[in-house]
Amino acid sequence: MKSIAILFDYFSFFLRDKTLGDEIRKLKEGKADKDVVKERVNIMLAKKKQLGTTDEKPGKFVLKTAKGTRDYGPAQSALRDSVLQDVVKTFKKYGAEKIDTPVFELRDVLMGKYGEEGGKLVYDLQDQGGELLSLRYDLTVPFARYLAMNKITNITRYQIARVYRRDQPVMSRGRYREFYQCDFDIAGQYDLMYPEAECLGIVNALLTKLEIGEFFINLNHRFILEGMFAVSGISPKDFKTICSSVDKLDKTPWAEVEEEMIKEKFLKKEQTEKLGQLVRFRELNSGLSNLELLEKMSQLPELGQNDKFKKGAEELKVLIGFLEVDGVNSVRFEPSLARGLDYYTGAIYEAVAPKALEGTAAEKSEDTAGQPVGVGSVAAGGRYDGLVNMFDAKMKVPCCGVSFGIERLFAIMEARQKNTIRTTETKVYVASAQKNLAMERRKLLKTLRDADIESEMSLKANPKLLTQFQYAEERRIPFVVLIGERELQEGIVKLRNVVSREEKDVPLDSLVATIREALAAL
Repeated sequence: MKSIAILFDYFSFFLRDKTLGDEIRKLKEGKADKDVVKERVNIMLAKKKQLGTTDEKPGKFVLKTAKGTRDYGPAQSALRDSVLQDVVKTFKKYGAEKIDTPVFELRDVLMGKYGEEGGKLVYDLQDQGGELLSLRYDLTVPFARYLAMNKITNITRYQIARVYRRDQPVMSRGRYREFYQCDFDIAGQYDLMYPEAECLGIVNALLTKLEIGEFFINLNHRFILEGMFAVSGISPKDFKTICSSVDKLDKTPWAEVEEEMIKEKFLKKEQTEKLGQLVRFRELNSGLSNLELLEKMSQLPELGQNDKFKKGAEELKVLIGFLEVDGVNSVRFEPSLARGLDYYTGAIYEAVAPKALEGTAAEKSEDTAGQPVGVGSVAAGGRYDGLVNMFDAKMKVPCCGVSFGIERLFAIMEARQKNTIRTTETKVYVASAQKNLAMERRKLLKTLRDADIESEMSLKANPKLLTQFQYAEERRIPFVVLIGERELQEGIVKLRNVVSREEKDVPLDSLVATIREALAAL
């Protein structure tokens, strides 16, 4: 019915179009008031735009990507692929299997899983075929749905895919509306803190491999937060809303956070003072190790007697012990970490690289708000034991995982990149020294490609020799196979090292073996 109404409007407008046009022309001829003429013109243009009948010439619109998205050219895509290869290798080294899920889910699957704020950022799709759908916001909730739907109670998986958030993008910080997430999760019944140790080991291994500079993995526990809130006199019903304020402490001074909690969330001064001493415990007791901080907090009279805090502290002590054995030295206990608590039920962690952009051009730039450019969190995760149960009340599947913000890691790698990265995998360029040798070049190309050697040649019949050499140098192709009249007569080719420019004659029947040997020596 809606489309019929639009069609009716479309034809009705054109029946009136001539009359409206004539009226405008008469107003102009009669030198009517300019505002009156302008008003009638605007009415006509607005109606045309509404019906999609504007007479705008091609090229008048602005060519741009949608807000919060970007294009990736060959160099950027090559760097991106390099990073993703490192991610996949690390995931596989820890025994993960790959899964994939649809880019959109039933809206009911996603709604209510991310809290009030997260729910507002989910992209809803227009009704198609009777199902209410939304683009996936992350990969964790679809994973939980996958487990429940397939009755899977034990799996170590990874997934790399695009997700979508109707967020306010800050491109300079690597925050987009469409972006990749790289997730690693362990689902199943295991002994205390073993899965968490694996997840934190992966974070440490991957960020070290990517050489992003100094990084820290902040660690906390939901029970520790609940214990600190309880002894500060904060009601459990205010837990999430106060956590959202505490979570700002990595970017906002305590005085501003405290003011927000008092004026906007109606806490009393004595509550915020006590909470402030606890969530800033690392800041106020600098120089202590993770275990020393936990021990000192445990000695506080009220906090040390709180059952939730005691349980959380004991679990983190076990985890820290595992990490010491594994040589993971980047973890630090941070009582102010309060992220993702809409579905996290135990340990939570977040990796940050505060100095990742030092010495780069991005270091001194500013975003749209005039703030120094930074990349924020580059990985985050935790334990979420109740998410699968939300989809199937009979399934109790404990889960623990970590998600890497690949766009933020890519922003760091792009800013820190010093050498031009290769955009192709070509190993050999087939060239000719004289004209009319296109067919001979093609025969050589087929021989190399049949041997699974990445090769290419000029797509011109008679390219200049210098142009061919320059192409190979610019693309950093390791070798050039050169053929000419002499080589054809003698049954050989000339193999040229592009970097050293050394050349040697190679018999045709041993060309493939010689190239493989030369490539292996690089």
